[in-house]
Amino acid sequence: MASPTKPPKYARILLKLSGEALQGKEGFGIDHQVISGIADEIIEAKEMGVQVAIVVGGGNIFRGVKGAAWGMDKAAADYVGMLATIMNCLILQEVLHSKGIETRVQTAIAMPAVAEPFIRLKAIRHLNKERVVIFGGGTGNPHVTTDTASALRAAEIKADVILMAKNGVDGVYDADPKRDAKAKKFDDINFEDFIKNNLQVMDPAGVSLCQQNNIPIIVFDFAKPGGIKAIVSGQKIGTLISSAKTCQAE
Repeated sequence: MASPTKPPKYARILLKLSGEALQGKEGFGIDHQVISGIADEIIEAKEMGVQVAIVVGGGNIFRGVKGAAWGMDKAAADYVGMLATIMNCLILQEVLHSKGIETRVQTAIAMPAVAEPFIRLKAIRHLNKERVVIFGGGTGNPHVTTDTASALRAAEIKADVILMAKNGVDGVYDADPKRDAKAKKFDDINFEDFIKNNLQVMDPAGVSLCQQNNIPIIVFDFAKPGGIKAIVSGQKIGTLISSAKTCQAE
């Protein structure tokens, strides 16, 4: 008699993908091989019975801070960045669709010709029907990052965890590991210490929102295959940011 399959540690996840993660080694836009690999990892999680929601950034196409540096009004630049996130959402949706995964895109900026408006209960219903839900357009407001949008959507859909996918960074460090060879990685860190130490992996406003709603965050390197499956299986990957009072550095 076969042994029963172990249930996933997290039943409903919110995956935060940066735009930069989508571009891979390209300097701009989307690397098809990278986005196809992302889709495959999402499928692996779904096959384990995990409900998957996604928030996508737009930095591979346009960043609001760059537009502001050009002299654009900051709000206008942020709206352009929101549109860039929706472009990424639609492309990811089509890649998932081509692999047989039913997907819905919901946007904070209404564009009914291409996507649904964000409706919390409808998003939850899609998840319960085993559809992948991709949230675009951030929160729909300027001056707010997609990190904060991730925390907000995770709270609204009652996600068990946020998986913060980084490209080439395998967790939270006390300094930039790409610049400081002596930087130490945290296996676990609590919300208060993360905010107090001004660690730059995620927007502090997003972390604070997760703290208020007791939603743990796992920061991991998405460039290494199998990360999502490992995390939902309960393996220790990356850095866990949570309400726990322990804090360890390697």
